Amino acid sequence: MNVIPLPASLDERSFEQVARAAESARDAGERMLFDATHVRWVDPYGMVGMLCIGSHSRGSGEPPLLKLPDNPDVVSYLTRMHFFPHAERIFELSGAPQRRPGHEAGSDVLLEVTPINSHQDVHAVVDLVNERGIAILTKQLHYPLREAFQFSVILSEVCQNIIEHAEAPGWVATQTYTWTRKLGGKRVVVIAVMDLGIGFRKSLASTHATRYPEGGWTDAAALESAFMHGQTRHHDPGRGQGLQQIRKLVARWGGRVSVRSGTARIADVPAWDETGRTLETGLPFLPGAQIGIILPARDTEV
Repeated sequence: MNVIPLPASLDERSFEQVARAAESARDAGERMLFDATHVRWVDPYGMVGMLCIGSHSRGSGEPPLLKLPDNPDVVSYLTRMHFFPHAERIFELSGAPQRRPGHEAGSDVLLEVTPINSHQDVHAVVDLVNERGIAILTKQLHYPLREAFQFSVILSEVCQNIIEHAEAPGWVATQTYTWTRKLGGKRVVVIAVMDLGIGFRKSLASTHATRYPEGGWTDAAALESAFMHGQTRHHDPGRGQGLQQIRKLVARWGGRVSVRSGTARIADVPAWDETGRTLETGLPFLPGAQIGIILPARDTEV
């Protein structure tokens, strides 16, 4: 048994730590126990990321184990975000939470962990966000109504990417928080959309790989091609430009967007993000694509 202690904060910043530990355990051929005992904070990227890592860790052997946090508030939050019904299909849970009949998500939850398997799922996600999110985005994050509706466009685009490019199911989750240590206590929206499909390198290979020297078509090259230059797998001009539209909207709102695929991650990093990294390579391999978006409240709030 290979025990992988999860960090106290489970988010995009700590994601690679968990992914690398899981990669080492897979190489050793041992069953994994993800120990979340000391987790005190988890956001959508951490939740959906664990579903991806757990799914990739299953292989053909026994399912990995997941020991739940000992903090009841964290377990309650994971329950509220509908994490456990999805986790039960991937992990063997240690200390499964009690079910609450009729338990609904809190009013500040834009979207619980939700599977994306079809275009119908994408429409349902957009409908839910429109229903719950417009008031939150306009009243808490001070977005004009028109821009609040554009938030739904962002979610639609990233979810459609799963259906059209991944050739595999995925998950999405979205939540609002108040960041006390960053951004002067502003409200933010955190979005995570992930899949375990073919990834950017394979998706774009047929239209772009031949322009690169042998060995030059890497995960990083594919991400730069799509993210920085707007290149797609389509030959028709104008098709597949969703990622570029996402970048423009997120930049306009002073947010952060990152795309991870295979062994690389690329990001648009705003001034408030102290990491300062735009392209990372040599990451532990994960199939598919993992997208993270953070949108801060508008500066007009006073």
